[in-house]
Amino acid sequence: MDITVVIKIAAVGIIVAILNSILVRSGRDDYALITILAGIVVVLMMLIPQFSSLLDTVKSILDF
Repeated sequence: MDITVVIKIAAVGIIVAILNSILVRSGRDDYALITILAGIVVVLMMLIPQFSSLLDTVKSILDF
């Protein structure tokens, strides 16, 4: 896994945390929850190619 993926995930986490705290303090708890869920979806979309690569590597190792 490349270090840029880790940095991108950290950046998304920081942005989501800041947005969440702003929304909670302004009384918009519903939007804060939606922001958290959107952040999780974005991170999972970033990780799907990494999981695909991992499964291909495992498949090539186990292929006799």
